[in-house]
Amino acid sequence: MTKFGKLLTKKLNQKYFIGNDVVQSAYDFIGRVLVTNIDGKLTKGVIVETEAYRGYSDKASHTNNGKRTKRNEVMYANGGRAYVYLCYGIHSLFNIVTNVEGKADAVLVRALYPVAGEINMVERFHKKGRLLSNGPGILTKAMGIDLGMTNEELGGNLIWIETGVAQREKLKICVSKRVGVDYAEEDANLPWRFYLDGDKHVSKT
Repeated sequence: MTKFGKLLTKKLNQKYFIGNDVVQSAYDFIGRVLVTNIDGKLTKGVIVETEAYRGYSDKASHTNNGKRTKRNEVMYANGGRAYVYLCYGIHSLFNIVTNVEGKADAVLVRALYPVAGEINMVERFHKKGRLLSNGPGILTKAMGIDLGMTNEELGGNLIWIETGVAQREKLKICVSKRVGVDYAEEDANLPWRFYLDGDKHVSKT
């Protein structure tokens, strides 16, 4: 039993990811469980922080104004795929593609609360406690997520998302502007970041 109580382990199917409101999707991912199974090493973390990036009219998005590149092409696919990209040439960041084909919405997962396989996370990242998963470039190391997973379906046997916290309605979810997107001008102030109140794994409160 975790501090969240019962965790439901059913995999979310593709239909779940095809929502037409990426902001609502980012909110709804709080309390879900991200899972990887790499070389037989299972790791799980409750999602405690997310950010929404809209495929149009969002200056913080990689696909603003219909921009298409080899890197962001997966964002234009049907929801339910991983979008992993390199930030500052160092950190792999994990995003969940949402909406229907062509809309290019995605949710960045910024922090996790480890609930299974923590020993595997420590072996990969050599950190413990909140330092193991309290940021988007940190959690990917702990979970074994790399660029090779971009375009991976999130319902297979390598990486997936489970229903998670059984009593999600009791979670206290906070809202703020996104982190590190000052370049996005007025869009930098959009309240599209969600995080679990009081959780020590949240990257920034």
